[in-house]
Amino acid sequence: MLWADRIASEIRDTRTPRDGKTFLIRDEKTISGRVHVGSMRGVAIHGLVAEMLAEQGVANEFRFEIGDFDPFDSIPNYLDVGKFREHLGKPLCAVPSPEPGFANYAEYFGTEFIEVHKKAGFSPNYYRATELYRSGKMDSLIKTALERASDVRKILKEVSGSEKDWSWLPVSVVCEKCGKMMTTRAYDFDGETVGYTCDKHPDDAVSCGHAGRTAPWKGTAKLFWKVDWAAKWVAQGVDIEGGGKDHSTKGGSRDVANHIARKVFNYEPPFDIPYEFFLVGGKKMSSSKGRGSSAKDMCDLFPPQVFRLALIGKDIREQIDVDPAGESVPRLYDWYDELGTGVREGKADDYSRLYTLCEPPKNRAGLTAPWQMRFREVAFIVQMPHLELHKEAGKAKGAELTEDEIQRLEERARYAKFWLATYAPEEFKYELQEETPEVELSQVQKKALTVLADYLQTGERTGEELHLRLHELKTEIPIQPKELFHAIYRIFLNRDSGPKAGWFLAGLPRDFVITRLNEAVQ
Repeated sequence: MLWADRIASEIRDTRTPRDGKTFLIRDEKTISGRVHVGSMRGVAIHGLVAEMLAEQGVANEFRFEIGDFDPFDSIPNYLDVGKFREHLGKPLCAVPSPEPGFANYAEYFGTEFIEVHKKAGFSPNYYRATELYRSGKMDSLIKTALERASDVRKILKEVSGSEKDWSWLPVSVVCEKCGKMMTTRAYDFDGETVGYTCDKHPDDAVSCGHAGRTAPWKGTAKLFWKVDWAAKWVAQGVDIEGGGKDHSTKGGSRDVANHIARKVFNYEPPFDIPYEFFLVGGKKMSSSKGRGSSAKDMCDLFPPQVFRLALIGKDIREQIDVDPAGESVPRLYDWYDELGTGVREGKADDYSRLYTLCEPPKNRAGLTAPWQMRFREVAFIVQMPHLELHKEAGKAKGAELTEDEIQRLEERARYAKFWLATYAPEEFKYELQEETPEVELSQVQKKALTVLADYLQTGERTGEELHLRLHELKTEIPIQPKELFHAIYRIFLNRDSGPKAGWFLAGLPRDFVITRLNEAVQ
């Protein structure tokens, strides 16, 4: 049983919706810049659980918060520091968009993130954090948190070891003078207003020194993160919400929020789904560090089905690690093709189930698994101007391609070209040499190449025939496989490695191959 089926069944069997009708599933992301692909794992997990519950006939709503009411606390390395420094400390909704056409900073990057959701086939109901606060839905919870600030401070100390002084209040006020929230400190709640000063200087944010009192309602103030998390569960009646495994450890953010929900708001926390990280090249990096780590960067590498497989294919207790500049990209395509092969072979197991879930629900009825040429082979062929992709794919399949297979092939070729132009390591980049490179060959290598040239003189050969002949040479000459293939790749590509040699040579003009082999042994 796949993880999503297992979790959906557990929810159905152990929980009932708080409103008695519909499970509310929630996820959120603070839009502090280009969103890291790791945040897509939460979207995919919550989204797929919603799909599985619906499949089991359980009514649910998946709601996603665009976090636009947190402070702008740092400037990503891809933005102009001079342009954005003055906005440090303001709510994200008050920071200008990097490009025209968007209401603010959070809308600009949030729109990009939503487009990635759509490509992966997930379409939650979106709302903004500012909408929740400005509507007044958080006001009663803010008041409770302020009235019971001593209890919040006690929970923070006992659960996470974080100590706050006696005057600390769990809200961040938006300064009425400068509009910043990261520079303010609230104190002295009198039941209707809080006193505050704008005198903190965290990182590069500059305070204005203003002091005053304000009513912390309708978006003039925001609860601090762990209190905010618990309050949002209550405000919306959340039934199901998971998070990265680090949040759910003892003393982590989820642990603190659970205690606050129960002891301050008298609310049982939602069903938790702790999940492992999505890594990029083995690192849990932010989007501001390292090209290829953002959700958009990653989704640009794959068709929707393969990108979705990257997000849902592994159990939530396993890490996902994709390196755009490494072997993991072609391996992911291979994994998807392996699932498709299993479906064509009639395997009614997790192969077919996972392959089906790589499609959004609307596309699953009557789903087929067309044959596809391996990504590595496509990536090689698109670099060889003398090779015609459709013709080579037909040879590899051993039959004429269907219309669906042609469309998939052309799509894969577009992605292969993009990968080769952006992230692919040198080992995947090939250039057929117009002239025979200067290569020192051993007598054994020359003998093998001579025998191979004589074999080709007898007529046209298929990739399979050449593959078998090359393996015969290993014992006939004899020659070590590494020596043989090294010689072939060197004289044709001027490198030590390459694609499957038999099919590579079969794809080249026979006279060209014979001439090159003979020139190399002179």
